[in-house]
Amino acid sequence: MPSLSLDLFCKVVDNFGDIGICWRLSRQLQREHGIAVRLWVDDLRSFQRLCPQVDLQAELQVVDGIAVRHWSTQEGEFAPEDVADIVIEFFACDIPPGYIAAMAQRPERPVWLNLEGLSAEEWVEGCHSLPSKHPRLPLTKYFFFPGFTEKTGGLLCEKDLEDERRAYISDPAAVSDFLSALGVTEAEAAAMKVSLFCYPYAPVGGLFAAWRDGEQQVTCLVPEGVASEAVSSFLGQPAVPGAMRSDGALTVRVLPFVPQQDYDKLLWSCDLNFVRGEDSWVRAQWAGKSFIWHIYAQDENLHHKKLRAFLQRYAAGRAFDEFSLCWNGAVEGDWPTLWKALASVMPEISAKSSEWQQKILDNGDLATNLTKFCASLR
Repeated sequence: MPSLSLDLFCKVVDNFGDIGICWRLSRQLQREHGIAVRLWVDDLRSFQRLCPQVDLQAELQVVDGIAVRHWSTQEGEFAPEDVADIVIEFFACDIPPGYIAAMAQRPERPVWLNLEGLSAEEWVEGCHSLPSKHPRLPLTKYFFFPGFTEKTGGLLCEKDLEDERRAYISDPAAVSDFLSALGVTEAEAAAMKVSLFCYPYAPVGGLFAAWRDGEQQVTCLVPEGVASEAVSSFLGQPAVPGAMRSDGALTVRVLPFVPQQDYDKLLWSCDLNFVRGEDSWVRAQWAGKSFIWHIYAQDENLHHKKLRAFLQRYAAGRAFDEFSLCWNGAVEGDWPTLWKALASVMPEISAKSSEWQQKILDNGDLATNLTKFCASLR
């Protein structure tokens, strides 16, 4: 019996978050569910930073078993046989009109999903799996929401991820070799290790000052291109891979932007992870370490409402909540005080992570839930 085919359309808005999610989902659907995936992506350069094998000049290529098509235009004519069995548009992107017309001509209509962004807000449960009929064509699109409860689609999580994490963290030599390959010295690795991935408007300067003047040695590992202005200011030089400087209790080191498969190892290797958007936020929740989320800013501070919804659901305590709110500009605070409070509860937060992970996994993972939902419509 031939495998199902799936077309996933991704327009990159958040540099790496959008394509990161779509790439992870594509590989999991292909590897664990035997679905032939074709990934349509408009920004191959952002994609290449996560996946170095990507050829920037190729209109169509196969990468790690996934057909990747450069989505450079909304024009074009499509035949019914060009349409996949399952069609996913990520985050309400507009797929080519000609493709939609071909969907309607297909003898067996494809399952059409709009894969939405992740939110902890309660309204998501009421909108998950809702149908929306096309105004002119005999097609129905369904809204599929990732989430944290059994009334949503769950989170992306490969079936072997936890086994891989446990094997890695139980092998000190593997951790040491990984960090060493990134240029991290033994002295830097002996300090509290923090990975920093945030948007440019994060209050990095204030946090650096608190770390610098604090009592605990901190090594902050920053991927190239992240918080470049604040990092360059601290370093006193351009924030290029390999650049580092120590001042007081703080050492900042700029890392090369690691491929996606290595980012998990970076999270696993650190004691605290600052993450942003959706993809790295989800990976931090599987890493079993304390993390701070920098949410994508929205007009009228709607992102603060989303942040508070997650904080309420995650329930990690006052120190975590106050630090998170201040990091996202929802409240004002004193960084040395906020940091001291957060650092004191980090072991407790990390210890509770397995309980949180199991709670989420009890709802099933996103890829499995998605395939089950599609099967129910065919």
